[in-house]
Amino acid sequence: MSHPRCRRRALLGAAGALALPGLARAQPRFPERPITLLVPFTPGGATDVQMRALAEAASRAFGQTVVTENRPGAGSTLGAATVARAKPDGYLVAQMTLPALRLPFMQRMPYDPRRDFTPVLHLTGYTFGVLVRADSPWKTWRELVADARARPGTHRWGNTGANGTPHLAMLELAEREKLEVEHIPFRGEADAYPALLGGHIEAQAAGTGGAQMVVDGQLRFLNFWTRERVPRFPEVPTLLELGYEGMVITSPYGLVAPPGLDPGILGVLHEGFRKALFDPSHLAVLARLDQPVEYLNSIDYARVMAETIDAEEARVRRLGLKTD
Repeated sequence: MSHPRCRRRALLGAAGALALPGLARAQPRFPERPITLLVPFTPGGATDVQMRALAEAASRAFGQTVVTENRPGAGSTLGAATVARAKPDGYLVAQMTLPALRLPFMQRMPYDPRRDFTPVLHLTGYTFGVLVRADSPWKTWRELVADARARPGTHRWGNTGANGTPHLAMLELAEREKLEVEHIPFRGEADAYPALLGGHIEAQAAGTGGAQMVVDGQLRFLNFWTRERVPRFPEVPTLLELGYEGMVITSPYGLVAPPGLDPGILGVLHEGFRKALFDPSHLAVLARLDQPVEYLNSIDYARVMAETIDAEEARVRRLGLKTD
């Protein structure tokens, strides 16, 4: 394998030819048919809701339908794995999740995160937190931790997928508190909510797809993983406030296309999805999910993605997370 700096330059080069409006005019015939957007999570969760809103806005921007296709499972890597092998014609893009950049350093994956993608643009990041049922006996995070410590091995804490960001964060929280809990992976947060509501798990780490159930009195947030408190739930503390130094976890994500994409097509894709990102209908969904706009163009996203890949490789090595 080549030196990381060389691989970083290769990733940056994938987006280096981008010129925003000019290249959009250079490819007037694209798109001529629907574009497929792969979402590596189950229907109904926060990501699915946000991506469908983005696709609807992008359909207006492109003048062609953008179809969302759910590919859940495998730690949110199936979309990335599919795009890495796809024809670079611009008609297939995928959400690039943080686990999809991390897992190739933990186990064998059918792609190289540094080589096999063309970054299109960065979109946003999740607002994660820990949820319990509203009628549960735990009114605060400290109460949940105290009960888990008093009854080792009895708590089941759900997450949105094995080796995903919520899973690893909950492992770290349990390790810091020296708790013996069972971590239950689901294929996405939409799959986990019925288990939580049905009492099959005691707590769930997820995004804000369940925020309406909190508003409706079915669930309760015990903490958030953001730097500042979430304005819609000002009574809920952050992990930083609870004393977990350095634990600000948002798992940012964007869109990627296959490697070798024509720079002109990349420019069109970028501009169409940029317009969709800032479309009022999509911004309203982000606000409802308590997710910030974190726009980066193709060049800047390629740079940040390369830095993230290096950081995740170092994290896997430091924590001994490699599984094969």
